[in-house]
Amino acid sequence: MKKLFSLALAGAVAAPLFAQEAAKRTDEADKAPQQKEERRESAVWPAFFAVCEFPANPDIIGLRLTLPFSTKQENITGIDLGLWGRAMYFQGFQVNILRNDVKDELAGFQAGLYNSVGGGQLVGLQAGLFNEANSMRGAQVGIVNFGGEVQGFQIGLINRTETMVGYQVGLINVIRDAELQFCPIVNIGF
Repeated sequence: MKKLFSLALAGAVAAPLFAQEAAKRTDEADKAPQQKEERRESAVWPAFFAVCEFPANPDIIGLRLTLPFSTKQENITGIDLGLWGRAMYFQGFQVNILRNDVKDELAGFQAGLYNSVGGGQLVGLQAGLFNEANSMRGAQVGIVNFGGEVQGFQIGLINRTETMVGYQVGLINVIRDAELQFCPIVNIGF
């Protein structure tokens, strides 16, 4: 656990350095006359405290502390810690006690009581009491796991998915688009 924390802390400190370099390249590209798109505001600090509406809608690179819940940040790369975290796109570790909510795509790890990836794809791991993902490549570990299109595995008391390439381990395992839709203990989809 100490190694994971040290690695996460190092990533949170190093990410802004890489982000500043990327921001410089973006500034150079913005100076080109053919590009007339508005540039989004970016927060590239080592830590961002999401307690109010300021700044209005930045992209976060680094560490976001969500106390009591996150505000309107859409794109987050790094670590999200607190009570209730939400984002449109997330890359990294999202560890919030009550809920982790990603509306579109998540590449990384979610841990909390309720974890959700709504419209896009989860590539990684969800660990909590209740996990749900529309499309998933990875793993769900919890009491109740729901998935749409799953490639990987689900481990929990209740596992349910529409289609699956992988396996489920639990008391109730349901793969809706399989010949054997229900099987206790272990269910395999291919």
